[in-house]
Amino acid sequence: MSLSSRFVADLYKLPKRRCGVIRTRRIMVPMRDGVELATEHFAPKLPGKHPTILMREPYGLSGFATIGEVYAERGYHVVLQACRGTDKSGGVFDPFGHERDDGLDTIEWVKRQPWFDGRLGTSGPSYLGYAQWAICDALPRHSAMAVKVTSAEFRSVVFPGGTLAVGLWLSWLQTIEGLRGNPLRTAQRMFTGGIDRATLRATMKLPLRDADKRVTGAKVPFWRRWMDEAVGSDTFWQPLDHTHRIGDRTPPTSFVSGWYDFMLDQLLRDYAMLVDAGQTPQLTIGPWFHVSPDLQKESVRQTLSWMDEKLLGEPSDVRSRPVRLHVSGVAEWYEFEAYPPGAPDVQIWHVHPDGVLSQRPVRASPPDTYRYDPRDPTPAVGGAMFAFVGAGPVDQAPLERRDDVLVYTSEPLFNPVTVIGQVRATIYARSSLTNTDVFVRLCDVDENGVSINICDGIVRKTSADPAVPDDIWKLNIRLHATAHCFRRNHRLRLVVASGQHPRYARNTGTDEPLGDATQLVAADVEIFHDPQHPSTIHLPVFEIDAASRLQS
Repeated sequence: MSLSSRFVADLYKLPKRRCGVIRTRRIMVPMRDGVELATEHFAPKLPGKHPTILMREPYGLSGFATIGEVYAERGYHVVLQACRGTDKSGGVFDPFGHERDDGLDTIEWVKRQPWFDGRLGTSGPSYLGYAQWAICDALPRHSAMAVKVTSAEFRSVVFPGGTLAVGLWLSWLQTIEGLRGNPLRTAQRMFTGGIDRATLRATMKLPLRDADKRVTGAKVPFWRRWMDEAVGSDTFWQPLDHTHRIGDRTPPTSFVSGWYDFMLDQLLRDYAMLVDAGQTPQLTIGPWFHVSPDLQKESVRQTLSWMDEKLLGEPSDVRSRPVRLHVSGVAEWYEFEAYPPGAPDVQIWHVHPDGVLSQRPVRASPPDTYRYDPRDPTPAVGGAMFAFVGAGPVDQAPLERRDDVLVYTSEPLFNPVTVIGQVRATIYARSSLTNTDVFVRLCDVDENGVSINICDGIVRKTSADPAVPDDIWKLNIRLHATAHCFRRNHRLRLVVASGQHPRYARNTGTDEPLGDATQLVAADVEIFHDPQHPSTIHLPVFEIDAASRLQS
């Protein structure tokens, strides 16, 4: 998504022009194997030497050109490069596979340029962030990084909880392929929900191996390779995992994410690794999903302030406390020294019969049941999805009224409950099939009965899992991180289901391979809530010091 220079300038109250920009288009930078990558250079019209910001991306150079101009106007050389096999770059696009080698070769090319002064910043969201982590241990001594809504590894993003994030990757596939052939039409489909609707239609047919043809009209090599090689393969994913590069030698890093981003937990892991290595990274998490325009705007603003301080050595608006969090429910921003902001008081809420969620101990009771039929899959309603329409916090009524969903609700709260961090659920479940998903979601129900999703998690059980007594699984499910205040007179709600289609691929109920499965078998699921099998949700609760709140 591109932003006009005037739009960015108005939003951040920056001068429209700090300096002029010289743009050099279509430089072909050679890689070690002879493939050439399309690159553009934006140079500031200012005397003297200036640091460089590098962005490597697969979405087409025109989409990020305005951002390149904005950074150059502020006194930076900007190198914008199309990843291998995208835009006018040579080679074949193989997601994640070439970013290490191509990134290293690009750094060496930058170092040889007469305008390079030894200072290098890297920036960008999502795939651009992964491209940064791939080279983070090879950046020059005077460097800085600004990573947003991203991860240093993608196995857990492709296969969350053992499922396949099919909605994300089929939508992304359409975006990548469409931007190469018809960027204007692709942008329109992204913003109007056309890509999301095509993904839904494609995933209602099997096998998934052919979903690439259903959405693009052609076979896409990387999709086929994932179906053949990536499922459950350490060998496939290990060389694409760059978490081992994160440590005390990583350049100063600024993180930006949203509470409804599907890579939030991975970004927080990367942040924690830097903290454990003795660093003090900057972290901002707002009320955003992956493609929220406000998140992208904040990312540009923070990149500039971070690079001004770390590369230019100029005073900037980098805050004194490194962690800034938005707390939904009260819609307030807070600053802390670290994330999480201390040790929480963990509240345990129990699932009871008759749809009750309570802190009272459970008594003997029969389990609740529902039937999950993959021919009529439980739909995805809001949440951490890759979508321009329907992602984030939304009314859960369409989900909660279904027969294949269980709902447990507390009494109105007498005091507010503020949750910050990782919510966990322990669910005791049994299924008529060994292949079954269990999905849980925490919601906030207001005085009018409107239920809004806060965080969720999923786990996939298969016939490969060890046998358990009475076939009753004890499932420890991590819901994605959040910061939310359940206000007085609001109620907590726990939702239990066995799918979120097409966010996650349907569990077919069989042992057929993921990409080749064509049979669909319904599962009868039991959720237990007795003293021997107490299903619970664990909330990390904080009392926030008012001094941490930012003044609006």
